[in-house]
Amino acid sequence: MPSLDRQDNVFVLDLGDGENRFHPDWITAFGAALDEVEKAEGPRALVTAATGKFYSNGLDLDWLFAHADQHQDYVVSVHELFARMLSLPVITVAALQGHTFAAGAMFSLAHDFRVMRADRGYWCLPEADINIPFTPGMAALIQSRLAPQTAHKAMLTAQRYGGADAAAAGIVDQAVSEDAVRSTAIEIAQAQVNKAGDTLGTIKARMYAPALATLRDTANPLG
Repeated sequence: MPSLDRQDNVFVLDLGDGENRFHPDWITAFGAALDEVEKAEGPRALVTAATGKFYSNGLDLDWLFAHADQHQDYVVSVHELFARMLSLPVITVAALQGHTFAAGAMFSLAHDFRVMRADRGYWCLPEADINIPFTPGMAALIQSRLAPQTAHKAMLTAQRYGGADAAAAGIVDQAVSEDAVRSTAIEIAQAQVNKAGDTLGTIKARMYAPALATLRDTANPLG
């Protein structure tokens, strides 16, 4: 389960040491941690990180298949997770130390910046290979955060990007050695702690208004 720590003015939210899939209980715990970040006062920023082989593999498909009757409500909760991260009134940095796949990759795009391990691990949107179409909200998020040609290739070909390739494509901001992923993310966040507040939140809300509206469409989230 996610756990929140603080290093000076940077909150570090550890996603866990497994596949860090979005089980409903995980989403609830993550939301509670974001509540704490938002309620804090003064300069602050947020880094999300993980330990082990994975940053996040996204949707908890085992849970979803076992609770098919809750499919739409589950997707709504994942969309809201993305929307909240995309519009959070603090600078956010994802420290991608391991595999970042599917909705986990989308979750990383909802951050302001991304740092990825250079030598191992992949960032990938595998939906075309696993026959799960992107929801309108997911497509809107991806296309709002990636250059058009990069989004086109990543979404249609399910290419696996290593750290260097992801940096070259503009998917991540930096690719660094394994032992520097988290510290580099914290450095980026620390440099921006004074941006936290309502103005930053308004800038994000207006910058990503179309994607946020689509993510928050609860009437027809599956398209």
